[in-house]
Amino acid sequence: MTERRYQERAFDDVMSTVEFRVAERPHITVDTEICRSCTTKACVHACPADLFVPTSEGGILFNYEQCFECGTCYQICNNEGAISWSYPDGGHGVVFRKG
Repeated sequence: MTERRYQERAFDDVMSTVEFRVAERPHITVDTEICRSCTTKACVHACPADLFVPTSEGGILFNYEQCFECGTCYQICNNEGAISWSYPDGGHGVVFRKG
């Protein structure tokens, strides 16, 4: 039996099939005051879209506009109340097969 391999695609090629319909209201909010006490900053390392950035003051900057809505940040955060996650408003959010 012959092993079947799929051709690898460049990240930019894959991302060209994704569309982000950005809502005015963020579906994820980050409480930077709670984040200041976090020692692991797990969200920074776990987010597949690299949307969490630590600040020099110990907080977190977050940009929801290109979020994959996977929920990893919400699941991995160990500081209660630091991350609030909800579904984007109807018609907004990530579309994995645009067109």
